Amino acid sequence: MVLLRKTLKIATLVAATVLASCQFRPDESVDFSDLQGAQNLSFRVIGQHEVDLNEGIPMNCYLPDGTRLVDFIDHGEEESNENHDANDANGGPAKAPKTTSTTAADIMQSLLKYHNQNRVIEVVGTYPSINTNWDTVTLSGKVILPRGRRPKRLILVSHYTVCSNSEAPSNCFSLEGMLAPMGYGLIIPDYMGYGVTVNEVHPYLVMDLTARNVLDMYHAVKPWLEAVGMSPEEPEIILMGYSQGGANTMAVERLIEREYYADENPKQVKIHRVFAGGGPYDVKATYEQFVTTDLANYPVGVPLVVQGMILGNNLNIKIEDLVKPFVSDHIDEWINSKKYTTSQINKFIGTKVTHEILTEEAMDQRSWKVSELQKAMIENSIVSFSWMPEASVYIAHSMDDETVSFQNAINAKARWAASNITYNFGHYGGHVMTCLRFIYSVQSLLEQEERERREYEE
Repeated sequence: MVLLRKTLKIATLVAATVLASCQFRPDESVDFSDLQGAQNLSFRVIGQHEVDLNEGIPMNCYLPDGTRLVDFIDHGEEESNENHDANDANGGPAKAPKTTSTTAADIMQSLLKYHNQNRVIEVVGTYPSINTNWDTVTLSGKVILPRGRRPKRLILVSHYTVCSNSEAPSNCFSLEGMLAPMGYGLIIPDYMGYGVTVNEVHPYLVMDLTARNVLDMYHAVKPWLEAVGMSPEEPEIILMGYSQGGANTMAVERLIEREYYADENPKQVKIHRVFAGGGPYDVKATYEQFVTTDLANYPVGVPLVVQGMILGNNLNIKIEDLVKPFVSDHIDEWINSKKYTTSQINKFIGTKVTHEILTEEAMDQRSWKVSELQKAMIENSIVSFSWMPEASVYIAHSMDDETVSFQNAINAKARWAASNITYNFGHYGGHVMTCLRFIYSVQSLLEQEERERREYEE
């Protein structure tokens, strides 16, 4: 364990050296904020750092429950995985050891195996998009690039649920950034309500809006990469996301295939592959399970969903009509302040019993207010649409997921039965552990793809 902790020791983010020249060289860092003609680019750089992953996992790398990755590795809750056979033919994670902490450490060692390429550059910037009223707004996000080379391909990441602004991509090292040393460039938006819009309420699970916010960052970053000489070698992009990001990734794919796929479209986007894990693809089914089982293992998800649907669909409903006062009276402080992580807010709520969180009216699915809420949930559930995914998709979900019900995966598989989708379902542990497994699976599948391409070229 001492050796393991030394291998995975916490890294301090090192500021990148600022140079007068904007030409990217393998042995130098670049001041991406000082470009001729930068005023003509919609992506505006506001900060950058260089991270040496050979030094270990950055301290500000968080998991879906707000736990720092280094703390999870050192003190992760033990859980038996003896019966978890996760090594399937579709590139799933390897068979789990007996404890969560050991498994997490093993996965991170695998993700850090590119020892000679583990220096990456993080660039934080802003870009124009829209808010819930479809007015123009400035949003923020982060671009992570492999140091010393053009990226092979871009990965557009929809991040998982966060509640504290410290977990927003522009303020932390996103776990998906572990793929950058493989040679990939990552574009990771903050979402509305985080980063430079931290004072706004996040429209949780509002599908069309968040998908557009994510895709708008790609459209802003693409010409910026061209300007700095860092255009990807391959033009087709990869879409990726876990949890909230898994559902939003599928929404981004839908948006691209409906609006930005035609050859004549000046904003044409071609998708190479899609990776989605642990996503709430069916918001209505998720809410109904809260009510019918009277159990919310992820208590913060209840007010998050209710508030998101009210805000995103402009419902004439007050949150206190559906959420009990001990939560609704504190929602601005606990959730909308962006000061606390999901795990902290779950402790504030203090119960997993749904009827102790929702009002009696909210528990009654015959109520007109619940009916309006459900209509909004259907509109924001990606499985509710007649659209069928066209790109190659990989979807993973643990049957043990205590946060995002496995029913979401079942409904997605039934809805998209005719699509080119590889499903990896199994007993892979809880929501957080499966997040690590999912990212390791993405790494493994991309490695497999590269091996097959080299063999074909030979």
